[in-house]
Amino acid sequence: MDPADLSLPPLVAAFVFGLLGGAHCIGMCGGIMSALTFAVPPSMRQPSRLAGMLLGYNLGRISSYMIAGALVALLGSVLNHALDGIALALRILAAIMLILMALYIADWWKGLLRIEALGRFLWRRIEPLGRRLMPVVKVPQAFVLGSIWGWMPCGLIYSMLAWSLAVAEPLRAATMMGAFGLGTLPVVLATGVAARRVALWIRHPATRTLAALLIIAFAVWQLWHLQSMSGMGDMTSGTMSSHH
Repeated sequence: MDPADLSLPPLVAAFVFGLLGGAHCIGMCGGIMSALTFAVPPSMRQPSRLAGMLLGYNLGRISSYMIAGALVALLGSVLNHALDGIALALRILAAIMLILMALYIADWWKGLLRIEALGRFLWRRIEPLGRRLMPVVKVPQAFVLGSIWGWMPCGLIYSMLAWSLAVAEPLRAATMMGAFGLGTLPVVLATGVAARRVALWIRHPATRTLAALLIIAFAVWQLWHLQSMSGMGDMTSGTMSSHH
């Protein structure tokens, strides 16, 4: 199977990566969720209204992930057509970024945080737009705010976008980023006792280690597959040359 293909297993992998990166999501998006809730006037904090706004926020956030994935994949497609051999380099980059994601999730190395700095230039210009929507009292407002906050600098998302770059097909990349975003939902939407239990489970060293090993295994499988494909290509070229 081509590691850049988006049949069911890679989509499941993207979903699992989102789920396992939940501890990071709690830290970044959990505070936003609380701010959204407390910014709503007390008289309007009915459970159904709050649930609708939280769902709207997350749908907007995931939509931004999908748009970013499609744009990055479009760039990958352009590069593939313009530069010979770039496809292999992009897939190797995607595998390396997944390994960096694993190291971050396991708390073994925080180098991925340095990559987040790449998005701060854009974020400084987008973030004020979100502040103008506060307080959020309607679902459409929540959706727009979520679509803005979806561009917040995040190393985990950048790792997935590197995979999108290697996919180089906008629709497939958008689907993959959507699966990743859906994987983050259980943790982000959990509240109260459920949120604490989920957070404790995800932050447990054993859970983090297992998650990291699974992601590293997936990345190594990608690299092995790419090496196999490259080897077969070399054999094919050698055979054709011998015939000539």
